[in-house]
Amino acid sequence: MAINYEQLMAMKKLGQKYSYSDRDVMLYALAVGMGADPMEERELAFVNEATVTARPLAVVPTFASVAAGFAEPGKFNLNSIALDGERDITFHSTLPPAAHITADSSVIAVYDKGKDKGTIIRFQTMLKASHGAPLATLMTSYFARQDGGFGGPSHGQPKPHHMPSRAPDRIINIRTRPDQGLIYRLCGDRHPLHSDPESAKQFGFPKPILHGLCTYGITCRGILQTYADYDPNAFRRHAARFSAPVYPGETVTLEMWKDGNVISFEASVKERGVTVVKNGMTMLG
Repeated sequence: MAINYEQLMAMKKLGQKYSYSDRDVMLYALAVGMGADPMEERELAFVNEATVTARPLAVVPTFASVAAGFAEPGKFNLNSIALDGERDITFHSTLPPAAHITADSSVIAVYDKGKDKGTIIRFQTMLKASHGAPLATLMTSYFARQDGGFGGPSHGQPKPHHMPSRAPDRIINIRTRPDQGLIYRLCGDRHPLHSDPESAKQFGFPKPILHGLCTYGITCRGILQTYADYDPNAFRRHAARFSAPVYPGETVTLEMWKDGNVISFEASVKERGVTVVKNGMTMLG
């Protein structure tokens, strides 16, 4: 069944209610690899609240991507699975370690790439504290491979972040765990593509792939430890485009360029010679 452009553009869902606890915050931090060194105090601040000297639990900024689960404008009723193509989060304030929140979601654009080329759906979700103050604005792009050719607009997509032409200012390697997908799925996305070998093969992969949003969180973690001195309050925005999957157990190489308060980044898996995140941009305050 072809996409109904007008119906998609009218989709919105306001006042969705969610809550999360410090357990969810710590699970997310562990799922993106924080706390691998149990003696690294700066990372322990994100995964451990049980301390002799009291200190507040820190929240990885990209926890915002799972704080409201799958808050969306509604069911898209597509002919193909919707793949995560892009995530762009603007942070209005630091996320608390536990909260009751609301989420307002609405479709803002639908682009028809043509028959056999797919469709891109962009929607926005605003996370708000219980008293109404904005916490974060999430911009999501889904790509549906088999839903193009319905006659919708094909132009007007936002241009990707421009990457510097010079050599990276910093490069770090972040090793993922073989069981990282099994841990990250407990943050909300339990699609069998990330946990079941048979399902992965049905989708054309030799084995389960890591969640794109886990890779997104890993890039945030990399910038936290390099340019943000592990201070989540420093993040104003974190955006990236997903270009290929990571297999759990692989090493993610993060290349970064610093220009003022803007960090450009890309991520790759050297073992396979593939770029997994393109046109990344973090704005620090």
